[in-house]
Amino acid sequence: MASEVLAKPQMRGLLARCLRIHMVGAFLVSLGVAALCKLGMAEPRKKAYADFYRNYDPEKDFEETKKAGIFHSIK
Repeated sequence: MASEVLAKPQMRGLLARCLRIHMVGAFLVSLGVAALCKLGMAEPRKKAYADFYRNYDPEKDFEETKKAGIFHSIK
């Protein structure tokens, strides 16, 4: 019972092996987060800006702002 042999722990190269595994994992996670931000935030924002400016009339907006009295120097 006491004669069971335990496996020797890896002593050489342990840090390098662990760092290699963790670096690959961190790289994959960062790629996933970048793709999620691109598809989840950037693309909808670009679409919203495109939709807004498709029908935007700056002259009409200026006249509405002028009628509201926001510009004090314009009569």
